[in-house]
Amino acid sequence: MSRAKAMRHLTQNWVGLRTPFQKNFIKSPQKSAANELHTRERMRFDEAPLLVIWETTQACDLSCVHCRASAAPLRHPSELSTEEGYRLLDQIREFGNPLMVFTGGDPLKRPDLFLLLRRSVALGLRTNVSPSATPLLTRAVVREFKECGVARMAISLDGPDAASHDAFRGVPHTFDCAVEALEEAREIGLDTQIQTTVTRRNMHRLDEIAAVVAKMKARMWSVFFLVVTGRALAGDDLTGEEYEQVFEKLHEISKWAPFEIKTTEAMHYRRYLARHREEPEQPDSQRTVWRTAGVSDGRGFVFVSHTGEVFPSGFLPIYAGNVRSGLLTDIYRNSDLFRTLRDADARHGKCGICEYRRLCGGSRARAYALTGDYLAEDPRCIYLPGKHPS
Repeated sequence: MSRAKAMRHLTQNWVGLRTPFQKNFIKSPQKSAANELHTRERMRFDEAPLLVIWETTQACDLSCVHCRASAAPLRHPSELSTEEGYRLLDQIREFGNPLMVFTGGDPLKRPDLFLLLRRSVALGLRTNVSPSATPLLTRAVVREFKECGVARMAISLDGPDAASHDAFRGVPHTFDCAVEALEEAREIGLDTQIQTTVTRRNMHRLDEIAAVVAKMKARMWSVFFLVVTGRALAGDDLTGEEYEQVFEKLHEISKWAPFEIKTTEAMHYRRYLARHREEPEQPDSQRTVWRTAGVSDGRGFVFVSHTGEVFPSGFLPIYAGNVRSGLLTDIYRNSDLFRTLRDADARHGKCGICEYRRLCGGSRARAYALTGDYLAEDPRCIYLPGKHPS
């Protein structure tokens, strides 16, 4: 398959179905695939994100070594109230139908969590929840997630066994809590995804973790790549060469995995996959990667903190406003920060000239964490632009 044809296949399946707008693209082969992706990306993401994350609280009973929020057991007194949460959900619905994720900290530390989940579901939002694996996450709680209409529960597993995972999370028995919750979800038919943060501690055990994901019958394996912020240690971060090794491993796993695989803060995995699109068969496990092509910090993605601040992502600590004093829709669409992040040509260094800048664009959070410039080239990408024109 030619590279141009492969890229057209990529963009046609980007959102999972063909709209009339996409059909027009299919009838216009003279347009480059990169321009097709750019035009659709701008049309879609200028107005609405694909994904909205609400950090409902920073309270959590775990002590994870990589926690971006440096979470603590007690709730912050200035968290958004229940009523403010309702208003936030109303604003999110004005975007259309983005994926709505309740996260933390541990959202189960909020006594009003199920009121908020039910409101989200009642508004017609596709509602996911990401609780921490603590004694608060009982089988009864998992069943209540299902009963109130949650579409998917996300659980973190950073090792294939209790010894490795619990060391990562800083509290004993978290692996057992996670597995019990996943087993209950499997039994009652609640979709799950398993989230893993890749560091030097676990990069060589990805095959084993993937086997656990398959055993739990999770729908998705969401692989996070470390950004050195919060509690995360620079010594746990991968080198650019190690990123490529992990990409190769994920690609190998995708060929047999019964689940989909997506990455967070490793936008250049898309570049890696795009260079392998000439292979005759593309695994179903890669579908989500292409449906989210072009999504990055502030571009198709928005993060609302526990106190209402609006960030391009939870790993990029530059805020553009607060939902207590402005509308989320206006902040996302019109703030200088978000508008700049949606402009792939505004990147500095090699990210600004790379032929994959609209598909990838590099991690803005990692660029900021390691250089202080959120538009700098991604310091953990070793690719040299110009090798593979679109």
